[in-house]
Amino acid sequence: MVFTPHPDLGSMPPIPDSLPISEFMLNDLHGRHPLRDSKDPYTCGITGETYSPAQVVERVDLLSRALSKDLKWAPNAGTEWDKTIAVFCLNTIDSLPLFWAVHQLGGVVSPANAAYSAAELKHQILDSGAKALFTCLPLLPTALEAASMAGLPKERVYLIELPPQVTGGAKAPTQFKTFSQFIEQGKSLPKVEKLNWSAGEGARRTAFLCYSSGTSGLPKGVMISHRNVIANVLQIQVFENSWREHLSSPGSTYTDVALGLLPQSHIYALVVIAHLSTYRGDQVIILPKFEINSYLQAIQNFKIASLYLVPPIIITMLRNKELCSKYDLSSARTLFTGAAPLGVETAEDFQKIYPNMIVRQGYGLTETCTVVSTTHPFDVFLGSSGTLVPGYEARIVTPEGQEITAYDTPGELVVRSPSIVLGYLNNEKANKETFEDGWMRTGDEAVFRVGPKNTEHLFIVDRIKELIKVKGLQVAPAELEAHLLTHPAVADCAVIAIPDEAAGEVPKAIVAKTPSAGTDDEAIIKSIRKHVEDHKARHKWLKGGVRFVDAVPKSPSGKILRRLLRDQEKEARRRAGVKL
Repeated sequence: MVFTPHPDLGSMPPIPDSLPISEFMLNDLHGRHPLRDSKDPYTCGITGETYSPAQVVERVDLLSRALSKDLKWAPNAGTEWDKTIAVFCLNTIDSLPLFWAVHQLGGVVSPANAAYSAAELKHQILDSGAKALFTCLPLLPTALEAASMAGLPKERVYLIELPPQVTGGAKAPTQFKTFSQFIEQGKSLPKVEKLNWSAGEGARRTAFLCYSSGTSGLPKGVMISHRNVIANVLQIQVFENSWREHLSSPGSTYTDVALGLLPQSHIYALVVIAHLSTYRGDQVIILPKFEINSYLQAIQNFKIASLYLVPPIIITMLRNKELCSKYDLSSARTLFTGAAPLGVETAEDFQKIYPNMIVRQGYGLTETCTVVSTTHPFDVFLGSSGTLVPGYEARIVTPEGQEITAYDTPGELVVRSPSIVLGYLNNEKANKETFEDGWMRTGDEAVFRVGPKNTEHLFIVDRIKELIKVKGLQVAPAELEAHLLTHPAVADCAVIAIPDEAAGEVPKAIVAKTPSAGTDDEAIIKSIRKHVEDHKARHKWLKGGVRFVDAVPKSPSGKILRRLLRDQEKEARRRAGVKL
């Protein structure tokens, strides 16, 4: 049985396949909200600095000129892989203009997680083939170490300015060219030629190379085409047109003020917040990172209506009710959460405090180029990930590949959509395991249930793929396991997810010691944790602890029995009186 979107949601318009994302976003010819009637696309939530839509268009143009000269890139010369940049930066109002300037040149943008260690960033630079790296002052030491390890020349490391409140007033070292200097340089350079793409090139060419933790080894580069992003923007736009029209005044179209707090390197923020919001004329208030006071202040100051969050931030608000009550949050009408499931109890607790805010949830992956399903504001079913957006088809299958046709019967979610990505970069094994005949195996166990309004709602009930999600960031157990095995005291190991109230989940290591490890378990645990902390990003640290076993349980084929380990942990927590 193939599950499809509700017919009342509307049908998809034609999806352009010969356009770069930049052209789709920066002029009025392809259905976006008219530039002249749009709010300022990106505004700094700390300083209030902002650019009008026309200024954003101009900055993209100027930056593309300067990048073309500095990097010797021409729009219609070479392939996109000859023109790849990595971006390792906190959120800024200049991120999307940078991305679109690279797209104007026919290049690829590879955004990197700002929490990465130097070793992790080095892997992305090398794997993506990045020819340049844009970073910011707080991350410059890590960026320089990674660039050095990857053999990227220091003169190809550039700086994007951040507000002085974030940098502590520190000045950028003069040897690094800045974003502002590129803009100034562009003013004295001729325009770059327009991309000359034939039909289908927007569907074939990679626009973003985002890294997904996957289920094994190091993060994999996910090749996202221009058409993939355009398709998902249009899918969500069609889904939301009906309810947004109810908010419009006669003779006008409603535009929103949205929160841009989530990392712009993450597919959720990249597509849903940065691209969709701009396409429909909204204003996005950008914050470089989460800090509860500046977050609450921004909602109050800018009268933010739509909060795009992840569950740990919602939990933080619930744990700081007194602080939150000191700010005027009445402008916020919608809370949209994704990246990890939001529990029903947490959603209900939130609505008791903020009864005028609609709690919406969505589901998607980097490989689906974001939204598969989302909650309609007039069809809320707490605990579900909403209903399929237009243009999606879904199946539920057993481990043997048999289709499940009944409601409330779990199986692996398999989806098809024009937003499904091109595949993984240089990884045929993962491609064969994940993509087949246009369908994508999500690795998530799901069910469809009929909601209160007789519509089909998607529930994600477990993960077949063994990702651990820490504050919405993914951790691949196999990556940590491979690193742990380099520690002299570790003979074998497994990494599993442990529930955590603040982070959602945290990693815990189950370790079988080497004969030479010794008997001082406390010292060994301390050494193992330091081994991870010295080389991995903070969200990958073993916050769940380390437990020693005689042998890591495995199946006859050698597969780690993670479910057994999780059940053991649950039982141990239950006996210890820990709330599950």
